[in-house]
Amino acid sequence: MSKKKRNVELHEENATITEDGLSSEELEQHLQEQEEKSLEEQLEEALAESADLRDKVLRIAAESENFKKRMERERTIMLKYAGESIFRELLPVVDNLERAVDQGVVNGVEAPKNLESLLEGVQLTLKSLERILDKFEVRPITSVGEPFDPNRQEALSMETSDTVPLNHVVGEFEKGYHYKDRLLRAARVIVSSGSQEK
Repeated sequence: MSKKKRNVELHEENATITEDGLSSEELEQHLQEQEEKSLEEQLEEALAESADLRDKVLRIAAESENFKKRMERERTIMLKYAGESIFRELLPVVDNLERAVDQGVVNGVEAPKNLESLLEGVQLTLKSLERILDKFEVRPITSVGEPFDPNRQEALSMETSDTVPLNHVVGEFEKGYHYKDRLLRAARVIVSSGSQEK
């Protein structure tokens, strides 16, 4: 109940009490009792509203905590199985390597023919693996003939060369790879020290 409305009611009651012939002290006491009742009612309303709001806050806090736990569980599962799609793509490569090994040794067939079959199987498997790496944006770094770049290459030795200029890559022990825009592995290379005459 609004304070203004309550004051109007109290004023009307006072007018009735005054007409009944109560003294001013009795009137004042009556007003005080009415005011106390009004404050008690307001206190009860405030306490009820406070309890309701507290309940809502607790419910929201519980929902928030449950949401955090659920998100943490989902994140853990995602991290745990992050490589699943890559490994699924690699399984056919494993199958092809097994087939190549099986075809590489056939009884009753000459050794050169066995080696030729094995080489063909391994080459097909390598192409399949390169396609998978490309699909996941893993790309080789071109090194041979390029200027040496210490940010992408690791020099293991130097070699004289009449065809490759000074501080350019002559050959590589291991290819380097980028994953998207990040260096996955530096290339391990042989760097030219220039021609022997110089």
